[in-house]
Amino acid sequence: MVSEMKVEVTHKETIKPSSPTPSHLQTTNLSVFDQLSPDVYIPLLLFYPNNSRDDEANNIDHHSSVAERSKILKTSLSETLTHFYPFAGEFQYNVSISCNDHGAAFFEARVNCPISTILEEPDFVILKKLLPTGIGSTQADTGYLLLVQANFFDCGGLAIGVSSSHIITDAYTLSTFIKSWADIALMGSTTTDHHALLPKKFGAAATLFPQLDFLNSPQPALEFAEEKCITKRFVFHASKIAALKSRAASATVPNPTRIEAVSALIWKCATETSQLSNSGVVRASEWSSVVNIRKILVQQPLAYDLMGNLVGLFSVRTEASEVVDIDVQSLVAKLRKGVEEFKIKYGNGVSGEEACQFFREFGNLMTRDVDNYNCSSWCRFPFYETNFGWGKPLWVCQSTGMKNLIVLMDTRDGVGIEVSLTFKEETMAVFETNKELLAYASVNPTVI
Repeated sequence: MVSEMKVEVTHKETIKPSSPTPSHLQTTNLSVFDQLSPDVYIPLLLFYPNNSRDDEANNIDHHSSVAERSKILKTSLSETLTHFYPFAGEFQYNVSISCNDHGAAFFEARVNCPISTILEEPDFVILKKLLPTGIGSTQADTGYLLLVQANFFDCGGLAIGVSSSHIITDAYTLSTFIKSWADIALMGSTTTDHHALLPKKFGAAATLFPQLDFLNSPQPALEFAEEKCITKRFVFHASKIAALKSRAASATVPNPTRIEAVSALIWKCATETSQLSNSGVVRASEWSSVVNIRKILVQQPLAYDLMGNLVGLFSVRTEASEVVDIDVQSLVAKLRKGVEEFKIKYGNGVSGEEACQFFREFGNLMTRDVDNYNCSSWCRFPFYETNFGWGKPLWVCQSTGMKNLIVLMDTRDGVGIEVSLTFKEETMAVFETNKELLAYASVNPTVI
């Protein structure tokens, strides 16, 4: 049973870069976007089942397989840190990363059940045990900017848990790092020239988006609401995505994206849930979406593959008077208008003050008397291409567990969307029974 699952850390060590960081790279200045990012960890889990068909041989070789794969992960991580040198550094409060080859933490853990126990009915409370640290930890708590936990299951399956400091990573940077690490592991000792795979733009963001002095002083820590929240998983399979996109189309937006269609449906169902949960009282609501600014800076092509944080936010709103007649099409139109206005406003560049305004607006949103929903899309990042040498992952998941946060990720086929959504327990109890939602989404279906 999942409730009886035990995760025992059996080994811990610090992995240092395979080559010393050159002296001219030993300080990476933060950009204003890095300064504004919270000192928390971004969690990621990648699941690799044991694909061996020979159970008897698998039982005999299980111990050696664990040792072999652990060695591959550690050796390739060391090599990757040479190129992603800030990941092995130390945070100098809100000014820079000291790239002093301090290293990354690597934990090896044993899990006393088959990997299928997790994958048949994923439980986010259980999944947290497979991560090396909690999202609310800080670099001062852990001593590292990057932590990795290799979880080896009784069956020979493997789950790799990664916790990366938000100070130096957004989803783009993390996906680039993970893919590069896997590519180096896959190549093994066949080549020592890995430079073609790797980015070389650490610190460049600080030149394009200089830091602001007033952000060097201590900022309020990100506080997580004490309310009892629960995270659940909703999967929109490819056929349902197609049907939902067709329904969401209108003269205003004839070709909605799958992200727009899914976001609009979730927003609509959440608005209806709010009304039911508040004795019929209708409230205004706002939907905030994270934007990868690299994609919209048409006048700054050098920003396209910058490492670090480079995200903005836009918000769209429904007034209480609109809720009665709200539909998916009108919400898609709001979302499309919001992102297009964002592109027009910031396509030629973003100032430090404008970057601050993104996050001020987010803070204001959290305190206004409206229902607020915050969406981060991790779709189209190549997490499912992460092959360390034992195949591509069967499942990739990410969840921070923050109230009213919606995280979108690709399903394995790259067409569907998997949503992890965190609401208060009583809100979720109503939301997950919404018939319109269930016409398109499956609630926590089996991964295998």
